[in-house]
Formats: sequence, structure tokens, C-alpha cells
Amino acid sequence: MLNQPFFIPASLFMLFALPLILGLIPPNQFYGVRTKKTLASSQIWYKANRYGGWVLLISSLIYPAVAYLFPTTAEDLGRWLVHLSAFVVPLLLSLFFINRYIKTLTP
Repeated sequence: MLNQPFFIPASLFMLFALPLILGLIPPNQFYGVRTKKTLASSQIWYKANRYGGWVLLISSLIYPAVAYLFPTTAEDLGRWLVHLSAFVVPLLLSLFFINRYIKTLTP
């Protein structure tokens, strides 16, 4: 599994999501869901980051499942593109869902 092209980045995203889910990251400029709205209110910061952490964790779990079901080799461009899609598309969707959720939050 470690030889799959996006396994390590997906694993890192999973690890980065855990402190957000647990509410361990205070408002800051470097790590977490950082928007004007989240930085303006601690309450919104923790809600948005807990939600964002869950969404990031779930989206990162999709890649290992695809890598397990469809292992790739260096010569197989088609499979590599499937892996790239399985890594990137869920992350892009997670950005959409996180931004949509933040819009619903009020201080």
C-alpha cells in the first residue's frame, strides 16, 4: 500500500484532520480553516474546524480504498489518473462543503 502514489499525502491529511476534529487547534493564521469569519469568532473557528476536520478525514479515506481496490504500477497511466482523481476530487469537494457550512454559521 505504501507504494501507491498518493498514500502518504492522504495519510498526512488524515493526521492533520485529527487535531481539528478534537478541537485542539486555537484560532491562528497557519493551521485550520482560516477565513475572515472563522478568525473573527472563536465559536465559529471551533465549529468550522471540527466540521472541516471530519470532512477532510472522510475525503482522505477515499484514496486508500481506491488504492486497495485498484493498485497501480508505474507503467499504467490510466490507473495513475484514477488514483489522482481519487485523491484530488474528494479534497476539492471537501473545500466546497466546508465553505458552504461556514456560510451557515452565525456568531
